[in-house]
Amino acid sequence: MTTTPTPRIAIIGAGPGGLTCARILQRHGVPVTVYDGETGPEARNQGGTLDLHEDNGQVALRDAGLLDEFFRLSRPEGQEMRQMDPTGKILFHHIPDEGERFKPEIDRGDLRDLLLNSLQPGTVRWGHTLESVDGPAEGPRQLHFADGTTIEADLVIGADGAWSKVRRAISDAPPQYSGISFLEAWFHDVESQHPDIAELVGQGGAAAADGRRGLFAQRNSGDHVRVYIIQRVTADWITDAGLTIQDTDGIRALLLERYRDWSPRLRRLLTTNDGLYVHRPIYALPVPHTWDHNPTVTLLGDAAHLMPPLGVGVNLAMLDAGELALAIVNSNTIDDAIHTYEKTMLPRSTHTQQLLEHGAEELLSTELPDFATDDTH
Repeated sequence: MTTTPTPRIAIIGAGPGGLTCARILQRHGVPVTVYDGETGPEARNQGGTLDLHEDNGQVALRDAGLLDEFFRLSRPEGQEMRQMDPTGKILFHHIPDEGERFKPEIDRGDLRDLLLNSLQPGTVRWGHTLESVDGPAEGPRQLHFADGTTIEADLVIGADGAWSKVRRAISDAPPQYSGISFLEAWFHDVESQHPDIAELVGQGGAAAADGRRGLFAQRNSGDHVRVYIIQRVTADWITDAGLTIQDTDGIRALLLERYRDWSPRLRRLLTTNDGLYVHRPIYALPVPHTWDHNPTVTLLGDAAHLMPPLGVGVNLAMLDAGELALAIVNSNTIDDAIHTYEKTMLPRSTHTQQLLEHGAEELLSTELPDFATDDTH
């Protein structure tokens, strides 16, 4: 940056997008602080596994100087994919070639640790839940946190996900329920405790659908499997059935009824899980989601373009992050940097949003996708 004094840059959200942006800025000597509402890096389980694509997520990691370390941590065997019908018959089976690196898998927790450990100590301020952003559009901006503290920033980057508080400063668009919900089930020590599921899923993922319901099972590191039970239902389908998310037996009985025509082998993915289910209704931002240019606030990742979970979310967040960081590094002013970044990001995200607008429905489709070549899956 050539601007004097040095601009105060605040990134909200310590997910892959926010941390990638911070890493690349620091790599070029630009000071930055990341604020996150969680109490610390171990506050919660970070979720399942991600495939980082050669043409977006890996590009950002290369700019961050972390690509070789990513390859060391990743699981190229996780690119295996099986598509089945509800009887359990395999319709499609992709086995990755030796050395294939187009979209190797990495656990979310491992990716976040990789990024966190690359930052200067103290970069992330934990326990800072953002409540609102105000102040004049030309800055400085005031960030108000739930603990009563307020800080000033010359640039606020919203990397705070689906329910972004930063987004409210430049857009009033709310995420909308897609009509599709995921119910997540976990399986631990699968090789010894669930060997049939381990064999069914293989080293990557296995999917099946009948047009109304679907299952997607995915191998994680550490001998774990996560299963996503996919249904076209109301967002409150569990309470509508008179149940709570803690009522594992009641939910299991309901699922067994809804998937009664599926093979017993696939139905085991519904009911032999370890622990409680996790409810994940799928939301997306209106298509397209754009906003008027603001000289002190911008967005990346799900905060900017929340879409159905079809393998592009984290990849686009990290690509956004890298492009924004480099625009800041190479621009004379923050305003110029935002113009440069949004000139590329907004058309790209609009195009992808349009491609995936009804993508949640694809998760239930009986049509066979080409997992080997289609980079939207």
